[in-house]
Amino acid sequence: MTRVRLTGEIDVALPPARAFPLFTPRGERAWADGWDPHFPDDPSDDTEPGVVFETAAHGHHAAWLVLDRVAPSSISYARVVPGDRAGTVTVSLAESDAGSRVQVTYDLTALRPEAEPALAKFAAEYPAYLASWETAIAALH
Repeated sequence: MTRVRLTGEIDVALPPARAFPLFTPRGERAWADGWDPHFPDDPSDDTEPGVVFETAAHGHHAAWLVLDRVAPSSISYARVVPGDRAGTVTVSLAESDAGSRVQVTYDLTALRPEAEPALAKFAAEYPAYLASWETAIAALH
């Protein structure tokens, strides 16, 4: 099966301590169109490693698991779209002159041959995808 590792960076005009919440499961609701995570156990801290949630954004039902969190510098997730793709998503934040430089890495594997074209399309569109994040987050201010 096809595996891709995609890394890109965006700028956020907030210091890491204020930008970090924008990349948490609940925090993405503020800027990510269609993002509405569902938590089976309604945790008080949605960034705690081991927290599970589901989303239906971007036309895919996905199950997520928080793997690691070092607030306000990084958060990592496992993500599975059954029958399609699985992998990890890591968001790392570093202080910059503009506020925060945010690195986003998707490491994904197609789960069956029929899923490979969609994964290749996602990879090809990844720079534009991240640019849309930067635009949406900037519109909050």
